Amino acid sequence: MLVGIDVGGTTTDAVIVEGGRVLKTAYVPTDHENLMNCMLRALDDLVKGIDTSRIERVVLSTTIITNMIAEGKTDPVALLLIPGPGANPKDYSLGENVWVLDGAIDFRGRETEGLKEDRVVEVASGLAAKGFRKIAIVGKFGQRNHAHELKAGEIVSGALPGAEVELGHRVSGQLNFPRRAATTALTVATKEQYRRFTDHMAKALKERGIRAPVYILKADGGTLPLDKSVEMPVETIFSGPAASIMGVMALSPAGQTSVIIDIGGTTTDLALILSGKPLLASKGAKVGDLLTHVRAFAVRSLAIGGDSAVRIADGHLAVGPHRVGPALCMGGPGATPTDAMRVLGMTKIGDEAKAEEAMRGVASILGTTPRDAAQKVIETVVDRIVSEIRAMFHEWEQEPAYRIWEIMKKEKLQAQNVVGVGGGAPPLVPLVAEKMGARAIVPEHAPVANAIGAAVARPTMTLNLHIDTERDEYIVAEEGLVGKVGDRKMTPEKAEQLARKLLLERAAHLGIIDYADEAQVTYSEVFNMVRGWSTAGRLLDVRMEIPAGILPEWRA
Repeated sequence: MLVGIDVGGTTTDAVIVEGGRVLKTAYVPTDHENLMNCMLRALDDLVKGIDTSRIERVVLSTTIITNMIAEGKTDPVALLLIPGPGANPKDYSLGENVWVLDGAIDFRGRETEGLKEDRVVEVASGLAAKGFRKIAIVGKFGQRNHAHELKAGEIVSGALPGAEVELGHRVSGQLNFPRRAATTALTVATKEQYRRFTDHMAKALKERGIRAPVYILKADGGTLPLDKSVEMPVETIFSGPAASIMGVMALSPAGQTSVIIDIGGTTTDLALILSGKPLLASKGAKVGDLLTHVRAFAVRSLAIGGDSAVRIADGHLAVGPHRVGPALCMGGPGATPTDAMRVLGMTKIGDEAKAEEAMRGVASILGTTPRDAAQKVIETVVDRIVSEIRAMFHEWEQEPAYRIWEIMKKEKLQAQNVVGVGGGAPPLVPLVAEKMGARAIVPEHAPVANAIGAAVARPTMTLNLHIDTERDEYIVAEEGLVGKVGDRKMTPEKAEQLARKLLLERAAHLGIIDYADEAQVTYSEVFNMVRGWSTAGRLLDVRMEIPAGILPEWRA
Protein backbone atom coordinates (compact mmCIF):
# COMPACT_ATOMS: atom_id res chain seq x y z
CA MET A 1 0.00 0.00 0.00
CA LEU A 2 1.19 3.49 -0.92
CA VAL A 3 -0.19 6.62 0.77
CA GLY A 4 -0.21 10.09 -0.76
CA ILE A 5 -1.35 13.30 0.98
CA ASP A 6 -1.63 16.63 -0.84
CA VAL A 7 -2.33 19.97 0.86
CA GLY A 8 -4.36 22.13 -1.51
CA GLY A 9 -5.60 25.67 -1.14
CA THR A 10 -9.13 24.52 -0.27
CA THR A 11 -8.94 20.84 0.64
CA THR A 12 -6.30 18.40 1.80
CA ASP A 13 -6.66 15.11 -0.09
CA ALA A 14 -5.33 11.68 0.79
CA VAL A 15 -5.31 8.37 -1.08
CA ILE A 16 -4.23 4.78 -0.64
CA VAL A 17 -3.12 3.03 -3.84
CA GLU A 18 -2.11 -0.58 -4.34
CA GLY A 19 -1.26 -2.52 -7.45
CA GLY A 20 -2.22 0.28 -9.82
CA ARG A 21 -5.61 0.85 -8.18
CA VAL A 22 -6.98 3.54 -5.90
CA LEU A 23 -8.26 1.71 -2.83
CA LYS A 24 -9.51 4.59 -0.71
CA THR A 25 -9.69 8.40 -0.67
CA ALA A 26 -10.30 11.03 2.00
CA TYR A 27 -10.32 14.79 2.17
CA VAL A 28 -10.74 17.55 4.74
CA PRO A 29 -10.88 21.36 4.46
CA THR A 30 -7.39 22.90 4.51
CA ASP A 31 -6.62 24.87 7.65
CA HIS A 32 -3.91 27.32 6.57
CA GLU A 33 -3.20 28.20 10.18
CA ASN A 34 -2.42 24.58 11.02
CA LEU A 35 -1.35 22.53 8.00
CA MET A 36 -0.05 19.76 10.21
CA ASN A 37 -3.45 19.29 11.81
CA CYS A 38 -5.34 19.04 8.51
CA MET A 39 -2.79 16.57 7.09
CA LEU A 40 -3.20 14.33 10.11
CA ARG A 41 -7.00 14.61 10.01
CA ALA A 42 -6.97 13.52 6.37
CA LEU A 43 -4.62 10.67 7.24
CA ASP A 44 -6.80 9.53 10.16
CA ASP A 45 -9.88 9.42 7.92
CA LEU A 46 -7.90 7.54 5.29
CA VAL A 47 -6.48 4.77 7.51
CA LYS A 48 -9.69 4.17 9.47
CA GLY A 49 -10.29 0.42 9.22
CA ILE A 50 -6.95 -0.12 7.43
CA ASP A 51 -4.14 -2.37 8.71
CA THR A 52 -1.42 0.30 8.89
CA SER A 53 1.31 -2.35 9.02
CA ARG A 54 0.60 -2.96 5.30
CA ILE A 55 1.53 0.63 4.37
CA GLU A 56 4.87 0.54 2.52
CA ARG A 57 5.40 4.23 1.77
CA VAL A 58 3.97 7.66 2.66
CA VAL A 59 4.55 10.74 0.48
CA LEU A 60 3.55 14.25 1.51
CA SER A 61 2.94 17.18 -0.82
CA THR A 62 2.80 20.24 1.40
CA THR A 63 2.61 23.99 0.99
CA ILE A 64 4.35 24.70 4.29
CA ILE A 65 7.46 26.33 2.73
CA THR A 66 5.48 28.11 0.00
CA ASN A 67 3.07 29.58 2.56
CA MET A 68 5.86 30.53 4.94
CA ILE A 69 7.57 32.57 2.21
CA ALA A 70 4.38 34.02 0.68
CA GLU A 71 3.07 35.16 4.07
CA GLY A 72 6.37 36.65 5.22
CA LYS A 73 6.65 34.24 8.14
CA THR A 74 10.23 33.14 7.50
CA ASP A 75 12.94 33.84 10.06
CA PRO A 76 14.93 37.08 9.54
CA VAL A 77 18.25 36.42 7.80
CA ALA A 78 21.45 38.45 7.49
CA LEU A 79 22.94 37.85 4.03
CA LEU A 80 26.73 38.30 3.82
CA LEU A 81 28.02 38.46 0.25
CA ILE A 82 31.57 38.18 -1.10
CA PRO A 83 30.99 39.44 -4.67
CA GLY A 84 34.55 40.32 -5.70
CA PRO A 85 35.12 42.78 -8.56
CA GLY A 86 32.58 43.45 -11.32
CA ALA A 87 29.42 42.76 -9.30
CA ASN A 88 27.11 45.19 -7.51
CA PRO A 89 24.91 43.42 -4.94
CA LYS A 90 22.56 46.42 -4.91
CA ASP A 91 21.32 45.26 -8.33
CA TYR A 92 20.22 41.86 -7.05
CA SER A 93 17.05 42.81 -5.10
CA LEU A 94 17.93 40.49 -2.21
CA GLY A 95 16.35 42.59 0.51
CA GLU A 96 17.65 45.11 3.02
CA ASN A 97 19.68 42.87 5.34
CA VAL A 98 22.68 42.52 3.02
CA TRP A 99 26.33 43.15 3.98
CA VAL A 100 29.29 43.04 1.59
CA LEU A 101 32.60 41.41 2.57
CA ASP A 102 35.94 42.02 0.84
CA GLY A 103 37.77 39.24 -0.95
CA ALA A 104 37.65 37.53 -4.38
CA ILE A 105 37.75 34.09 -5.99
CA ASP A 106 37.88 33.85 -9.79
CA PHE A 107 35.76 31.57 -12.01
CA ARG A 108 38.33 28.76 -11.78
CA GLY A 109 38.44 28.88 -8.01
CA ARG A 110 41.72 30.77 -7.63
CA GLU A 111 42.01 33.38 -4.88
CA THR A 112 42.69 36.78 -6.46
CA GLU A 113 42.12 38.85 -3.31
CA GLY A 114 42.39 37.60 0.26
CA LEU A 115 39.38 37.73 2.58
CA LYS A 116 39.61 40.82 4.80
CA GLU A 117 38.96 39.17 8.15
CA ASP A 118 38.75 42.43 10.10
CA ARG A 119 35.75 43.42 7.94
CA VAL A 120 34.10 40.07 8.74
CA VAL A 121 34.66 40.68 12.47
CA GLU A 122 33.17 44.17 12.15
CA VAL A 123 30.05 42.90 10.36
CA ALA A 124 29.65 39.99 12.80
CA SER A 125 29.74 42.39 15.78
CA GLY A 126 27.03 44.49 14.14
CA LEU A 127 24.88 41.42 13.53
CA ALA A 128 25.20 40.38 17.18
CA ALA A 129 24.07 43.86 18.27
CA LYS A 130 21.06 43.68 15.93
CA GLY A 131 20.05 40.26 17.27
CA PHE A 132 20.42 38.20 14.06
CA ARG A 133 20.45 34.43 14.65
CA LYS A 134 20.25 33.24 11.03
CA ILE A 135 23.19 34.05 8.75
CA ALA A 136 23.78 33.19 5.07
CA ILE A 137 27.29 33.62 3.63
CA VAL A 138 27.74 33.41 -0.14
CA GLY A 139 30.82 34.04 -2.30
CA LYS A 140 30.56 34.74 -6.02
CA PHE A 141 32.56 31.64 -7.00
CA GLY A 142 32.32 29.97 -3.62
CA GLN A 143 31.23 26.72 -5.29
CA ARG A 144 34.64 26.52 -7.04
CA ASN A 145 36.64 27.39 -3.92
CA HIS A 146 34.82 27.75 -0.61
CA ALA A 147 37.80 28.82 1.53
CA HIS A 148 36.41 32.35 1.95
CA GLU A 149 32.93 31.09 2.86
CA LEU A 150 34.39 28.66 5.40
CA LYS A 151 36.61 31.27 7.03
CA ALA A 152 33.84 33.88 7.17
CA GLY A 153 31.50 31.27 8.61
CA GLU A 154 34.04 30.37 11.30
CA ILE A 155 34.43 34.03 12.33
CA VAL A 156 30.67 34.69 12.38
CA SER A 157 29.97 31.51 14.37
CA GLY A 158 32.55 32.56 16.93
CA ALA A 159 30.99 36.01 17.29
CA LEU A 160 27.40 34.69 17.44
CA PRO A 161 27.45 31.46 19.50
CA GLY A 162 24.41 29.30 18.76
CA ALA A 163 23.51 31.16 15.54
CA GLU A 164 22.61 29.11 12.46
CA VAL A 165 25.10 29.83 9.68
CA GLU A 166 24.49 28.55 6.13
CA LEU A 167 27.20 28.65 3.44
CA GLY A 168 26.33 29.08 -0.23
CA HIS A 169 28.43 26.19 -1.58
CA ARG A 170 26.51 23.75 0.66
CA VAL A 171 23.17 24.82 -0.77
CA SER A 172 23.93 25.17 -4.49
CA GLY A 173 27.03 24.71 -6.59
CA GLN A 174 25.61 26.14 -9.80
CA LEU A 175 26.78 29.34 -11.45
CA ASN A 176 24.65 32.50 -11.12
CA PHE A 177 25.64 34.31 -7.96
CA PRO A 178 22.31 36.10 -7.25
CA ARG A 179 20.29 32.87 -7.56
CA ARG A 180 22.68 31.03 -5.25
CA ALA A 181 22.49 33.88 -2.74
CA ALA A 182 18.66 33.87 -2.79
CA THR A 183 18.51 30.07 -2.46
CA THR A 184 20.93 30.11 0.49
CA ALA A 185 19.01 32.88 2.26
CA LEU A 186 15.69 31.06 1.83
CA THR A 187 17.22 27.82 3.08
CA VAL A 188 18.40 29.26 6.39
CA ALA A 189 15.21 31.33 6.72
CA THR A 190 12.97 28.24 6.61
CA LYS A 191 15.11 25.41 7.99
CA GLU A 192 14.26 25.66 11.71
CA GLN A 193 10.48 25.86 11.23
CA TYR A 194 10.60 23.10 8.61
CA ARG A 195 12.59 20.87 10.97
CA ARG A 196 9.84 21.26 13.58
CA PHE A 197 7.30 20.18 10.96
CA THR A 198 9.25 17.06 9.97
CA ASP A 199 9.90 16.05 13.59
CA HIS A 200 6.23 16.47 14.47
CA MET A 201 5.08 14.56 11.38
CA ALA A 202 7.49 11.66 11.98
CA LYS A 203 6.31 11.40 15.60
CA ALA A 204 2.62 11.56 14.62
CA LEU A 205 3.00 8.77 12.06
CA LYS A 206 4.70 6.50 14.58
CA GLU A 207 1.89 7.16 17.07
CA ARG A 208 -0.53 5.90 14.39
CA GLY A 209 1.42 2.69 13.93
CA ILE A 210 2.83 3.72 10.55
CA ARG A 211 6.45 2.58 10.36
CA ALA A 212 6.84 2.92 6.59
CA PRO A 213 9.42 5.27 5.03
CA VAL A 214 8.11 8.84 4.72
CA TYR A 215 8.98 11.09 1.79
CA ILE A 216 8.31 14.68 0.75
CA LEU A 217 7.48 15.68 -2.83
CA LYS A 218 9.88 18.20 -4.36
CA ALA A 219 9.24 20.92 -6.93
CA ASP A 220 10.73 18.75 -9.69
CA GLY A 221 8.24 15.92 -9.11
CA GLY A 222 10.68 13.71 -7.25
CA THR A 223 10.55 12.43 -3.70
CA LEU A 224 13.11 12.83 -0.94
CA PRO A 225 13.20 11.05 2.45
CA LEU A 226 11.55 13.32 5.02
CA ASP A 227 14.57 13.35 7.35
CA LYS A 228 16.97 14.20 4.51
CA SER A 229 14.71 16.99 3.23
CA VAL A 230 15.65 19.08 6.30
CA GLU A 231 18.98 19.76 4.61
CA MET A 232 17.21 21.41 1.65
CA PRO A 233 13.73 22.63 2.70
CA VAL A 234 13.28 25.03 -0.23
CA GLU A 235 13.33 22.03 -2.59
CA THR A 236 9.76 21.38 -1.39
CA ILE A 237 8.26 24.66 -2.65
CA PHE A 238 5.66 24.25 -5.39
CA SER A 239 5.16 20.60 -4.50
CA GLY A 240 1.42 21.14 -5.17
CA PRO A 241 1.88 21.90 -8.90
CA ALA A 242 4.45 19.09 -9.05
CA ALA A 243 1.88 16.71 -7.56
CA SER A 244 -0.69 17.61 -10.22
CA ILE A 245 1.84 16.93 -13.00
CA MET A 246 2.80 13.58 -11.50
CA GLY A 247 -0.90 12.79 -11.07
CA VAL A 248 -1.54 13.42 -14.78
CA MET A 249 1.46 11.23 -15.66
CA ALA A 250 0.03 8.48 -13.47
CA LEU A 251 -3.54 8.74 -14.77
CA SER A 252 -2.82 9.29 -18.49
CA PRO A 253 -1.30 7.01 -21.14
CA ALA A 254 2.49 7.26 -21.19
CA GLY A 255 4.20 9.42 -23.81
CA GLN A 256 1.44 11.98 -24.37
CA THR A 257 1.91 15.70 -25.00
CA SER A 258 -0.57 17.66 -22.91
CA VAL A 259 -1.34 20.99 -21.33
CA ILE A 260 -2.22 20.38 -17.68
CA ILE A 261 -4.82 22.41 -15.85
CA ASP A 262 -5.16 21.84 -12.12
CA ILE A 263 -8.29 23.69 -11.01
CA GLY A 264 -8.52 23.93 -7.25
CA GLY A 265 -10.57 26.04 -4.92
CA THR A 266 -8.05 28.89 -4.70
CA THR A 267 -5.76 28.68 -7.73
CA THR A 268 -5.43 27.11 -11.16
CA ASP A 269 -1.98 25.71 -11.97
CA LEU A 270 -0.79 25.33 -15.57
CA ALA A 271 1.99 23.04 -16.80
CA LEU A 272 3.15 21.15 -19.89
CA ILE A 273 4.12 17.55 -20.64
CA LEU A 274 6.10 17.01 -23.87
CA SER A 275 5.95 13.42 -25.14
CA GLY A 276 5.52 12.13 -21.61
CA LYS A 277 8.22 14.35 -20.05
CA PRO A 278 7.25 17.34 -17.87
CA LEU A 279 8.84 20.63 -18.94
CA LEU A 280 11.36 21.90 -16.39
CA ALA A 281 12.20 25.54 -15.73
CA SER A 282 15.79 25.61 -17.00
CA LYS A 283 17.00 28.33 -14.64
CA GLY A 284 15.19 27.31 -11.46
CA ALA A 285 12.04 28.36 -9.61
CA LYS A 286 10.95 31.93 -8.96
CA VAL A 287 9.83 32.37 -5.36
CA GLY A 288 7.99 35.65 -4.97
CA ASP A 289 10.44 38.23 -6.32
CA LEU A 290 13.47 35.98 -5.81
CA LEU A 291 15.07 33.87 -8.54
CA THR A 292 16.46 30.62 -7.11
CA HIS A 293 18.39 27.51 -8.05
CA VAL A 294 15.53 25.26 -6.94
CA ARG A 295 14.92 22.70 -9.68
CA ALA A 296 11.23 22.90 -10.57
CA PHE A 297 8.71 22.24 -13.31
CA ALA A 298 7.79 25.18 -15.54
CA VAL A 299 4.43 26.07 -14.00
CA ARG A 300 2.28 29.13 -13.57
CA SER A 301 -0.31 29.61 -10.84
CA LEU A 302 -3.36 31.68 -11.72
CA ALA A 303 -5.30 33.19 -8.80
CA ILE A 304 -8.66 31.83 -9.88
CA GLY A 305 -10.49 28.73 -8.69
CA GLY A 306 -13.79 27.31 -7.61
CA ASP A 307 -13.88 29.43 -4.45
CA SER A 308 -12.66 32.72 -5.99
CA ALA A 309 -14.79 35.69 -5.02
CA VAL A 310 -17.20 36.94 -7.69
CA ARG A 311 -17.54 40.73 -7.62
CA ILE A 312 -18.77 43.61 -9.75
CA ALA A 313 -16.20 46.36 -10.37
CA ASP A 314 -17.22 49.47 -12.33
CA GLY A 315 -20.21 47.63 -13.72
CA HIS A 316 -18.10 44.71 -14.96
CA LEU A 317 -18.04 41.19 -13.55
CA ALA A 318 -14.70 39.99 -12.15
CA VAL A 319 -13.65 36.67 -10.64
CA GLY A 320 -10.75 36.51 -8.19
CA PRO A 321 -7.96 36.92 -7.40
CA HIS A 322 -9.14 36.85 -3.80
CA ARG A 323 -10.81 34.00 -1.94
CA VAL A 324 -12.83 35.04 1.10
CA GLY A 325 -14.10 31.58 1.97
CA PRO A 326 -16.00 28.60 0.54
CA ALA A 327 -18.82 28.96 -1.96
CA LEU A 328 -22.12 30.25 -0.60
CA CYS A 329 -23.67 26.88 -1.47
CA MET A 330 -21.07 25.28 0.82
CA GLY A 331 -21.75 27.62 3.73
CA GLY A 332 -19.40 30.40 2.67
CA PRO A 333 -19.89 34.17 2.70
CA GLY A 334 -20.44 35.04 -0.97
CA ALA A 335 -20.82 34.13 -4.64
CA THR A 336 -18.14 31.98 -6.34
CA PRO A 337 -17.72 29.99 -9.59
CA THR A 338 -18.80 26.89 -7.65
CA ASP A 339 -22.18 28.53 -7.01
CA ALA A 340 -22.43 29.34 -10.72
CA MET A 341 -21.66 25.72 -11.66
CA ARG A 342 -24.30 24.49 -9.21
CA VAL A 343 -26.95 26.77 -10.76
CA LEU A 344 -26.04 25.57 -14.28
CA GLY A 345 -26.17 21.90 -13.27
CA MET A 346 -22.44 21.44 -13.89
CA THR A 347 -21.91 20.04 -10.38
CA LYS A 348 -24.04 18.47 -7.68
CA ILE A 349 -22.08 19.67 -4.67
CA GLY A 350 -23.55 22.16 -2.23
CA ASP A 351 -27.01 23.54 -1.55
CA GLU A 352 -28.82 24.46 -4.77
CA ALA A 353 -31.01 27.06 -3.08
CA LYS A 354 -27.95 28.79 -1.62
CA ALA A 355 -26.27 28.77 -5.03
CA GLU A 356 -29.38 30.41 -6.54
CA GLU A 357 -29.24 33.03 -3.80
CA ALA A 358 -25.59 33.76 -4.66
CA MET A 359 -26.33 34.21 -8.35
CA ARG A 360 -29.42 36.33 -7.65
CA GLY A 361 -27.16 38.80 -5.86
CA VAL A 362 -24.87 38.99 -8.90
CA ALA A 363 -27.79 39.13 -11.33
CA SER A 364 -29.43 42.04 -9.50
CA ILE A 365 -26.36 44.20 -10.12
CA LEU A 366 -25.92 43.08 -13.74
CA GLY A 367 -29.64 43.45 -14.49
CA THR A 368 -30.06 39.88 -15.71
CA THR A 369 -31.35 36.48 -14.56
CA PRO A 370 -29.50 34.27 -12.05
CA ARG A 371 -28.88 31.69 -14.77
CA ASP A 372 -27.46 34.27 -17.18
CA ALA A 373 -25.29 35.65 -14.36
CA ALA A 374 -23.99 32.13 -13.66
CA GLN A 375 -23.22 31.66 -17.35
CA LYS A 376 -21.31 34.95 -17.37
CA VAL A 377 -19.26 33.87 -14.34
CA ILE A 378 -18.25 30.59 -16.02
CA GLU A 379 -17.39 32.36 -19.28
CA THR A 380 -15.18 34.78 -17.36
CA VAL A 381 -13.32 31.93 -15.64
CA VAL A 382 -12.83 29.98 -18.88
CA ASP A 383 -11.65 33.06 -20.83
CA ARG A 384 -9.15 33.87 -18.09
CA ILE A 385 -7.70 30.34 -18.10
CA VAL A 386 -7.49 30.22 -21.92
CA SER A 387 -5.79 33.63 -22.02
CA GLU A 388 -3.28 32.48 -19.41
CA ILE A 389 -2.49 29.27 -21.30
CA ARG A 390 -1.78 31.24 -24.48
CA ALA A 391 0.49 33.61 -22.57
CA MET A 392 2.18 30.60 -21.00
CA PHE A 393 3.00 29.17 -24.42
CA HIS A 394 5.19 32.21 -25.05
CA GLU A 395 7.09 31.54 -21.82
CA TRP A 396 7.38 27.82 -22.56
CA GLU A 397 8.91 28.59 -25.96
CA GLN A 398 11.89 30.20 -24.20
CA GLU A 399 12.81 26.95 -22.44
CA PRO A 400 15.65 24.94 -24.08
CA ALA A 401 13.84 21.61 -23.63
CA TYR A 402 10.80 23.02 -25.48
CA ARG A 403 12.93 24.21 -28.41
CA ILE A 404 14.75 20.86 -28.62
CA TRP A 405 11.39 19.06 -28.66
CA GLU A 406 10.21 21.21 -31.57
CA ILE A 407 13.41 20.48 -33.52
CA MET A 408 13.16 16.73 -32.89
CA LYS A 409 9.45 16.60 -33.70
CA LYS A 410 9.76 19.03 -36.64
CA GLU A 411 6.52 20.68 -35.62
CA LYS A 412 5.27 23.59 -33.57
CA LEU A 413 3.42 22.63 -30.43
CA GLN A 414 -0.33 22.94 -30.44
CA ALA A 415 -2.54 22.24 -27.45
CA GLN A 416 -3.70 18.80 -28.65
CA ASN A 417 -4.77 17.58 -25.20
CA VAL A 418 -6.01 19.63 -22.29
CA VAL A 419 -5.84 17.37 -19.25
CA GLY A 420 -7.73 18.52 -16.20
CA VAL A 421 -7.28 17.53 -12.58
CA GLY A 422 -8.54 19.00 -9.33
CA GLY A 423 -12.06 19.44 -8.02
CA GLY A 424 -13.05 22.04 -10.64
CA ALA A 425 -11.72 20.09 -13.64
CA PRO A 426 -14.68 17.91 -14.74
CA PRO A 427 -17.08 20.77 -15.55
CA LEU A 428 -14.59 23.41 -16.70
CA VAL A 429 -11.85 21.63 -18.68
CA PRO A 430 -14.13 20.63 -21.61
CA LEU A 431 -15.06 24.31 -22.02
CA VAL A 432 -11.38 25.36 -21.98
CA ALA A 433 -10.44 22.64 -24.48
CA GLU A 434 -13.28 23.62 -26.82
CA LYS A 435 -12.07 27.23 -26.93
CA MET A 436 -8.55 26.03 -27.74
CA GLY A 437 -9.65 23.51 -30.36
CA ALA A 438 -8.14 20.69 -28.31
CA ARG A 439 -9.27 17.38 -26.88
CA ALA A 440 -10.42 17.46 -23.26
CA ILE A 441 -9.23 14.68 -20.95
CA VAL A 442 -10.50 14.44 -17.39
CA PRO A 443 -9.05 11.23 -15.93
CA GLU A 444 -10.82 9.04 -13.44
CA HIS A 445 -9.97 10.22 -9.90
CA ALA A 446 -9.19 13.72 -11.25
CA PRO A 447 -10.30 15.43 -7.98
CA VAL A 448 -7.60 13.55 -6.02
CA ALA A 449 -4.99 13.35 -8.80
CA ASN A 450 -2.48 15.39 -6.80
CA ALA A 451 -2.54 12.94 -3.91
CA ILE A 452 -2.17 10.06 -6.38
CA GLY A 453 0.75 11.83 -8.04
CA ALA A 454 2.47 12.21 -4.68
CA ALA A 455 1.85 8.58 -3.75
CA VAL A 456 3.38 7.10 -6.91
CA ALA A 457 6.18 9.60 -7.70
CA ARG A 458 9.68 8.17 -7.60
CA PRO A 459 12.84 9.95 -6.36
CA THR A 460 14.76 12.42 -8.51
CA MET A 461 18.27 13.74 -8.18
CA THR A 462 20.67 16.00 -10.07
CA LEU A 463 24.45 16.03 -9.91
CA ASN A 464 26.59 18.72 -11.57
CA LEU A 465 30.28 17.85 -11.89
CA HIS A 466 32.96 20.43 -12.78
CA ILE A 467 36.49 19.23 -13.58
CA ASP A 468 39.62 21.38 -13.95
CA THR A 469 42.47 19.12 -15.09
CA GLU A 470 45.10 21.87 -14.85
CA ARG A 471 44.32 22.24 -11.15
CA ASP A 472 43.85 18.43 -10.88
CA GLU A 473 40.52 19.03 -9.16
CA TYR A 474 36.83 18.19 -9.45
CA ILE A 475 33.87 19.75 -7.65
CA VAL A 476 30.36 18.36 -7.13
CA ALA A 477 28.12 21.41 -7.25
CA GLU A 478 25.31 20.06 -5.05
CA GLU A 479 27.59 19.30 -2.09
CA GLY A 480 30.62 21.52 -2.52
CA LEU A 481 32.58 18.24 -2.59
CA VAL A 482 36.16 18.64 -3.86
CA GLY A 483 38.43 15.82 -5.01
CA LYS A 484 41.54 15.07 -7.04
CA VAL A 485 41.19 14.08 -10.71
CA GLY A 486 44.56 12.35 -11.27
CA ASP A 487 44.21 12.51 -15.05
CA ARG A 488 45.34 15.56 -17.05
CA LYS A 489 43.95 13.99 -20.24
CA MET A 490 40.46 13.49 -18.86
CA THR A 491 37.98 12.81 -21.71
CA PRO A 492 34.22 13.55 -21.70
CA GLU A 493 33.59 9.79 -21.50
CA LYS A 494 35.74 9.45 -18.38
CA ALA A 495 34.11 12.56 -16.88
CA GLU A 496 30.68 10.97 -17.36
CA GLN A 497 31.92 7.76 -15.68
CA LEU A 498 33.15 9.80 -12.70
CA ALA A 499 29.84 11.67 -12.55
CA ARG A 500 27.94 8.37 -12.46
CA LYS A 501 30.17 7.04 -9.66
CA LEU A 502 29.65 10.21 -7.61
CA LEU A 503 25.91 10.16 -8.28
CA LEU A 504 25.69 6.60 -6.94
CA GLU A 505 27.45 7.72 -3.75
CA ARG A 506 25.13 10.70 -3.30
CA ALA A 507 22.04 8.58 -4.06
CA ALA A 508 23.12 6.13 -1.36
CA HIS A 509 23.49 8.99 1.13
CA LEU A 510 20.00 10.26 0.29
CA GLY A 511 18.45 6.79 0.50
CA ILE A 512 17.41 6.60 -3.16
CA ILE A 513 20.03 4.18 -4.51
CA ASP A 514 17.33 1.91 -6.01
CA TYR A 515 16.66 4.47 -8.74
CA ALA A 516 20.25 5.43 -9.60
CA ASP A 517 20.24 3.11 -12.63
CA GLU A 518 17.75 5.53 -14.22
CA ALA A 519 20.33 8.35 -14.24
CA GLN A 520 20.94 10.06 -17.58
CA VAL A 521 23.58 12.49 -18.82
CA THR A 522 21.65 15.63 -19.75
CA TYR A 523 24.60 17.98 -20.35
CA SER A 524 28.26 17.43 -21.20
CA GLU A 525 30.79 20.03 -22.31
CA VAL A 526 34.59 20.28 -22.60
CA PHE A 527 36.71 23.42 -22.94
CA ASN A 528 40.40 23.20 -23.78
CA MET A 529 42.74 25.74 -22.14
CA VAL A 530 45.55 26.65 -24.51
CA ARG A 531 48.87 28.26 -23.55
CA GLY A 532 51.82 28.71 -25.90
CA TRP A 533 50.14 26.81 -28.74
CA SER A 534 49.55 23.70 -26.66
CA THR A 535 46.75 22.40 -24.44
CA ALA A 536 47.50 23.22 -20.80
CA GLY A 537 44.39 21.60 -19.37
CA ARG A 538 40.69 21.03 -19.75
CA LEU A 539 37.52 22.27 -18.11
CA LEU A 540 34.77 19.65 -18.26
CA ASP A 541 31.18 19.95 -17.06
CA VAL A 542 28.73 17.05 -16.76
CA ARG A 543 25.16 17.03 -15.48
CA MET A 544 23.49 13.74 -14.56
CA GLU A 545 19.88 13.39 -13.52
CA ILE A 546 17.51 10.79 -12.17
CA PRO A 547 14.43 12.22 -13.94
CA ALA A 548 10.88 12.47 -12.63
CA GLY A 549 8.85 9.33 -13.15
CA ILE A 550 6.20 6.97 -11.83
CA LEU A 551 6.88 3.97 -9.63
CA PRO A 552 6.75 0.72 -11.63
CA GLU A 553 4.28 -0.73 -9.10
CA TRP A 554 1.65 1.74 -10.32
CA ARG A 555 2.31 1.22 -14.05
CA ALA A 556 2.08 -2.52 -13.50
